Amino acid sequence: MSHALDIDQLRTFLAIAELGSFTKAGEAVHKTQSAVSMQMRRLEERVGQPIFIKDGRQSRLTEDGLRLVEFARRMILLNDETLSAFNGDKEVGHVKLGVPDDYADRLLPQVLAAFNRLNPSIEVQVECSSSAKLTEAIREGQLDVAITTSGDTLNVRGEIIRREPLYWVTSTEHCAHTQEVVRLALGPASCSWRRLSMDALDRAGRRYRVSYTSASAAGLVGAVQTGLAVTVFPESAIRDGMRILDERDGFPSLPFCDIALLRSDDAREVMHDTLCNHLIAAIGNVGNGVAQMAAE
Repeated sequence: MSHALDIDQLRTFLAIAELGSFTKAGEAVHKTQSAVSMQMRRLEERVGQPIFIKDGRQSRLTEDGLRLVEFARRMILLNDETLSAFNGDKEVGHVKLGVPDDYADRLLPQVLAAFNRLNPSIEVQVECSSSAKLTEAIREGQLDVAITTSGDTLNVRGEIIRREPLYWVTSTEHCAHTQEVVRLALGPASCSWRRLSMDALDRAGRRYRVSYTSASAAGLVGAVQTGLAVTVFPESAIRDGMRILDERDGFPSLPFCDIALLRSDDAREVMHDTLCNHLIAAIGNVGNGVAQMAAE
């Protein structure tokens, strides 16, 4: 006798397929790792075929597991569309997410595409701006959730979910970094990276001038790639055509950058929990044991 498939198990399975691990999937669907493992054992029993295979200490999808992914997506979509059709207001969930533009094109496209496949009934509206402006929008309730640089959070508390090094970067095709007085491309005066990079050069005795200011990451990228200036970027924002500078090039080391997840006081519904859990699972690299609260 055939058995009905469980939508909750399929949603957990798809989270594993999208995020690449049982642990991250558990964070995204708000389940313990043991609960995730139990769900997957039961799903295998219902399907009647192994969907995971051990690969060293990791598990990967079998051929049948890969086949199941598309079925799972279609069933979750149909399930959510059906529930939405019979919902009283006949509207899907809607979440407003703020993201700094230096992360928007590097971290978020695949992350949000995966979120949409896992949660097709939740629409995410994305606004790109500076961390300072996003934080103010969270404070005023104009955004539900925001990813920000923790140094720019303006006394709004948020959970630090990601930590990565900051680097001086220059063009691979030009020599702006070799000038006696280094030309810098930096964010506006409110940008914490601007302040710390100038302070680092002052302490190192390196002469510089800020020759290009832009609140847009695209503007800073253009300034570097055309050889106009040197800038400071976190590891995940470094593009092709850039190379990292260090002490051998005359540039002092920089501190790590903390990325915080902020949430409006009014954003307390399940759909907000779902998005926050997914973001933490997909881009977070700070373990629960060392997570801090940003209160800059």
